[in-house]
Amino acid sequence: MNGPEIHVEFAPRPALFVPHERRHGSTALTTDGVSTLGHVVESLGVPLTEVGTLVVNDRTVPTSYVPVAGDRVQVRPVDRPQQVPGAPLRFLLDVHLGTLARRMRLLGVDTAYESTDIGDPALATRSATERRVMLSRDRGLLRRRELWAGAYVYSTRPEEQLRDILDRFRPDLRPWTRCTACNGLLHPATKEQVADQLAGGTHRSYDVFAQCADCGRAYWKGAHHEQLEAIVERAMAEFSRP
Repeated sequence: MNGPEIHVEFAPRPALFVPHERRHGSTALTTDGVSTLGHVVESLGVPLTEVGTLVVNDRTVPTSYVPVAGDRVQVRPVDRPQQVPGAPLRFLLDVHLGTLARRMRLLGVDTAYESTDIGDPALATRSATERRVMLSRDRGLLRRRELWAGAYVYSTRPEEQLRDILDRFRPDLRPWTRCTACNGLLHPATKEQVADQLAGGTHRSYDVFAQCADCGRAYWKGAHHEQLEAIVERAMAEFSRP
């Protein structure tokens, strides 16, 4: 590029995506004079899903703004809780986020999940068609224009991933209402209705069951219930709405 020079400063969150030498303070950048500020920011590695407000010379500008020589740009993070247009708030997770998907479903959050790699174009199309927020650690996927909305998952640890997403979007939490396998809604079921899914010990030891309306999977308070209950209690204590 040999066009106008601008100065760009990144807030800590979006700064995680840029080269280390650009992460602290204001850095000079030569643009081509025709690209939008959104394109310039993305060219530095920052998905626009992770950009909140763009401020140029102390005034807010859209991503379509074309920077001129001498502009001083601040790239601010997304406000929390993030407001997403439309309702209800729903999510779509890619193939690498299976544990996060199951934990979000455990909390009753409408969470679609692709257990196979169907490719970025198909994921982006589904996000747009179903109006779901795309969650991914794939920056290329989050740059696709057809996405309804998206967010980068910063951590590789499921506990931290869940907390970050709940903090960012503050979805309504309705624990124990969704199937962790398929995202369908659960309803009470009798032992007779789910008997074909119960081993002998389970059939003798448990009397309270739920069943998925979509896939038919049966649920009861089994061996892992205490671990799941702990996940629910932590989330509800910090993120449930009054």
